Amino acid sequence: MTDGSGYFLYHSIGQYPGKAQALAAGMAEFADAWGAADDQQWGYVLSARARFVDRWRDIISAPEGTVTTCENVTQGLHMLVTSLPADTLRGRRVLVAADCFPSNHYLLTGMAEKYGFTLETVPLRQGASWVEDEDMIARWEPDVALALITWVSSTTSHRVDLDAMVAHGRRMGSIIGVDITQAAGLIPFSVTAPAVDFTLSTSLKWMCGTPGAGILHVARPLLEQCRPQLRGWFSQDNPFNWQLDNFAYAPDIRRFDNGTPGCVAALASLPALDWHAGQDKAALLAHNRTLTARLIEAADDMALDLVSPRSEHARGGSIMLRLPEERSATEVLAGLRQSGVYGDNRSQTLRFSPGFITTPEGTERLIDGLRAALR
Repeated sequence: MTDGSGYFLYHSIGQYPGKAQALAAGMAEFADAWGAADDQQWGYVLSARARFVDRWRDIISAPEGTVTTCENVTQGLHMLVTSLPADTLRGRRVLVAADCFPSNHYLLTGMAEKYGFTLETVPLRQGASWVEDEDMIARWEPDVALALITWVSSTTSHRVDLDAMVAHGRRMGSIIGVDITQAAGLIPFSVTAPAVDFTLSTSLKWMCGTPGAGILHVARPLLEQCRPQLRGWFSQDNPFNWQLDNFAYAPDIRRFDNGTPGCVAALASLPALDWHAGQDKAALLAHNRTLTARLIEAADDMALDLVSPRSEHARGGSIMLRLPEERSATEVLAGLRQSGVYGDNRSQTLRFSPGFITTPEGTERLIDGLRAALR
């Protein structure tokens, strides 16, 4: 079945009704504009990129002039860290949790020596599936220059208590960043409540966009202190300033732009963001909560280990279930695929994220398939 009723991959790509047709129409419009023998190309492309940014500003309630594009979360984090004033991090700690997105950890590990900071990775407790909030807070002391919070874990769907985490970080005087990728577009988020210093996301997953369409938000007053190393003509208030000895950073987030901006991924994601903007967000979340509750109930019936928090207030939109060691996750997923049910795994942990096109009937097919695989 390819109707999407058994689609459980919103932690990965994300789908919505008519996505293929909307994406094709959007790319056809871009092709017509870019391929026209006139002088309208840049006006069209830059205006569409600005619409992409505005859509994201609405999603995260960000003030004007604080959001720009990047390729992905890892690149956005690199842009932010390398823009900080000299010695901001030197001799101090950068704090992350062990269940952060690994790509961000790889980046920070490689930057630690050059920028003179110690990367502190808060470990999981023995036998635990996620890093507890209190363990992160216990390691978060005044010598932490920057902390990167993973709002929702990609491996367990554990959601941190962001209010408590940010309040503690403010008392410590740290720069506070948050990776919202695994819940953006499903669970309400505002960069001002609680107020964070920078925010990272992609347009994939619950936003249903395309690869390469990441965003970086930087709040004032941190924004005014940043001097991005990667800079170019679009980093200026007036990109058409051609005086080689008179460069000045733009007063807002545009200082994080550099050369001619790559816009295609943002344009390709616009149909998804436009669709999302027209939806009842509370209804989308309620639909997810109904289906995830059913999955938890069924997992209990099958005696499958629940790797995600039971409380929806401590969880994103995904349910992770651990298979017994004697069961092959690859074979289980292959069997589900035969009935039009799509999820994925990390080792013995199955990941299922019911979203906008997933149905109760598709959820029951998933449950029946798991029961058959465990027999």
